[in-house]
Amino acid sequence: MPYTAAHRTRTKKNIIDSARKLFNRHGFENVSIRQIMAGAGLTHGGFYSYFGSKSDLYAEVLNCFFTDPEWKNCWEGVHVDLSSTDVGAQVVRAYLSRQHYEDVENSCPMVALPTDVARSGVAARSAFETVFRAMVSVLERSLVDKLRPRRVTAQAIAALSIGGMVVARTLVDRTHADQLRASCLEAALQLGGWESKANSSGGKKDTSASRQHIRRLTKGNRRLSRAAQS
Repeated sequence: MPYTAAHRTRTKKNIIDSARKLFNRHGFENVSIRQIMAGAGLTHGGFYSYFGSKSDLYAEVLNCFFTDPEWKNCWEGVHVDLSSTDVGAQVVRAYLSRQHYEDVENSCPMVALPTDVARSGVAARSAFETVFRAMVSVLERSLVDKLRPRRVTAQAIAALSIGGMVVARTLVDRTHADQLRASCLEAALQLGGWESKANSSGGKKDTSASRQHIRRLTKGNRRLSRAAQS
């Protein structure tokens, strides 16, 4: 008896979810189709009933909550309401949150997979661009600052949020990584005109501690600079 359309849809989603976690953790090249299917509780042979190749699957993995209505917030304590008037601030805080930093498997693929995408074909790069454009549109519609060009500002905020998390994850020193996230968060919120908004992502304590550490470092650097000049 053939599977129903609903069953096929669920199965395909399970494969995509398995691949997203494995790609985020290990990278595209280091994950096999067999591992992906095992993660979805399926056998290797069934893969080609849903995807023509691992590259075809890769393009679908690049979807995120900006483009996939079925995407669920995976970062504990972090929520993004795309219908909210302050969604831009929510997105920035979510991207640069401690929870997102620590939950590698459930990362937004724009954070986890940019180098893989750059080496991939047109389909994967187009999928990445689609998600990035969607993120920019979400940020743009809730900007408070009316003085700067809205699209330019939204693009800068998106790049700062994504790039800030990418760099933070490459750093060995966790304190340094936290400082970088806090710096990018503060700059992005200022660009959007959201710095005075109440923190809605549950990351206030994490951010405040990081900001205090940054202030201490800044004061120390100023003292060293004055000493060097004297």
